[in-house]
Amino acid sequence: MGDVRTVWYNPQQVADYVVENGLLGNDDGLVSAALISLFTDGRALDDDVIPDAPAGQTGDPRGWWADEYSSTANDAIGSRLWLNESAKQLPIVLTQDQERAREALQWMLDDGLVSQIDVTATNPRDGVRVLRVTLYGPDDAVTRLQFQDFWERH
Repeated sequence: MGDVRTVWYNPQQVADYVVENGLLGNDDGLVSAALISLFTDGRALDDDVIPDAPAGQTGDPRGWWADEYSSTANDAIGSRLWLNESAKQLPIVLTQDQERAREALQWMLDDGLVSQIDVTATNPRDGVRVLRVTLYGPDDAVTRLQFQDFWERH
C-alpha cells in the first residue's frame, strides 16, 4: 500500500505531510493509517460518558459523518481516545487508552496490513500520559510510534 508520507510532530501535537524535492513524499502508508485511525474522532458508544456534556444531556457523540454511508457493516474511522482527553491520571484511564487505541487499529490486523499490534499507555510523570504503538508488518518490518504531548496538561 503506497500513501503520502505523514509524520507526527510531538511538540506541536500535529501530523503533517512530508515534502521532498517539491513533491509529496511517499511511504508504505502505515503511519498515515495509524494517525488517522487514532486521532480522528470515532463515534462514542451509547454507554460512553461524553466529557463536558451539560447535566441531563447526552452530549455530542462525534464520529466521522461518512461512516453512515459505509457499504461494510460496522466499518468506522477513528478512535474513542478523545473521550479521555481531559481525564484524570488514573489506572482505568490508561486501560481505556490502550483498549481504544487497539480498537481503532484492529482493522489493520483484519485487513492483513500488519501481523501484530502492541499498545502501551503509561504515566511517566505527573500530568503526562504516553501512548506507544508498535506495528509489525507482514514482512517483519517494525514501525514504532509514540504520542505524549497530545495528552499533556499545560
